[in-house]
Amino acid sequence: MEKFEKLKEYIESHTEDMVELEALLTAIPALAPENGGDGEFEKAAALEKWLCAHGITDISRYDAPDERVSSKCRPNMVAKIPGADDGAPDSYCIWVCAHLDVVPVGEKSLWNTDPWTLVEKDGKIYGRGVEDNQQGLVSGILAALAFVATGTLPAHTIKLLFMADEEVGSKYGMNYLLEKHRELFGKSDRILIPDGGDSAGATIEIAEKNILWPRFHTIGKQSHGSRPDLGRNACLAAADLALRINSLEQTFNGRNELFDPPTSTFQPTMKLQNVEGVNMIPGDDVLYADCRINPDYPLSEVRTEIKKHVEAVEQKYGVKIEVSEVQAEESKATPKDAPVVRELAAAIKAVHGIDAKTVGIGGGTVAAGLRNLGFDAVVWSTLDETCHQPNEYAIVENISKDALTVAYMASA
Repeated sequence: MEKFEKLKEYIESHTEDMVELEALLTAIPALAPENGGDGEFEKAAALEKWLCAHGITDISRYDAPDERVSSKCRPNMVAKIPGADDGAPDSYCIWVCAHLDVVPVGEKSLWNTDPWTLVEKDGKIYGRGVEDNQQGLVSGILAALAFVATGTLPAHTIKLLFMADEEVGSKYGMNYLLEKHRELFGKSDRILIPDGGDSAGATIEIAEKNILWPRFHTIGKQSHGSRPDLGRNACLAAADLALRINSLEQTFNGRNELFDPPTSTFQPTMKLQNVEGVNMIPGDDVLYADCRINPDYPLSEVRTEIKKHVEAVEQKYGVKIEVSEVQAEESKATPKDAPVVRELAAAIKAVHGIDAKTVGIGGGTVAAGLRNLGFDAVVWSTLDETCHQPNEYAIVENISKDALTVAYMASA
């Protein structure tokens, strides 16, 4: 395709511009208030200014109110590059949805460079956020710029979504958009979320496990360590409950080979401090669990089984257990033969020269909310998955390869 070759030439010769944009974005820590930050407003403003200076000027804002940050809002931006079929009855858009926020640095001594200053070395760029999610963000921008800069009309409208709040739940990002601005998305749109993948770019994520994070607050009676008969050991009861929760892996034991591991997992995880002395029988205990459940099992069934175990433990130890949920998410799957899957796979074959496969993941992404409302979305990118780690990096070549993939889809 002559048109695609022109786009390819632009993308490959302007990839370093994206490294410069990555450097600009990395220098602006966009942390949620939950992580001690002031949100994404400053980063969004810098990005909007950069886009306008480079010819992408059709930008709309859908900011979510948030009194906790100095700007009083969390920014969500959509940049549009109209396509040849824009406005036609059977038209559709190609979305690249990336998030602006990043996670904290973590233990700074584990970094070899300043996390907020991009360093380029041996074909990689290092810094907090360079992969998660700035690589996907700039790949989408580079694909769009290729059309704008070369005067090439995409076959389909390209929309770049820059979201807030992905790292701590998406209340002010995708979830806000789906609640207040659902009309942005069309049921025929091809929605790509470049926020996960593998080093070859060979996996297209179409499904997620259901997620349940229960919190168990066990209330017993504190006593001296030498007189457990006078107390009701909340720690002991919680330990029994932890094993019972883990046993649900045998109750919900169906396999789904789309996922790795293919079975549901029920893992006790975080435990809060109960008493301050070894010689004290705890009268209070808080336990959390991380449950990743194959989508064949609705959360209602899981909750029923958890309730049975909670009641059994309460009766056995004479304690009271209060159950709440930190997170609960059920997600439908994007069909394997959905247009976005087929067309992305064709683009991967053309650009990467490989046959992609569909997979499911145990983690949660913003694709879940879209799928539950009937929008087919896929998660895909070419990356080494160094997100949330010290010395996070992105491979520069992956920026251009993924931009080419998006450009191929938009020009077909």
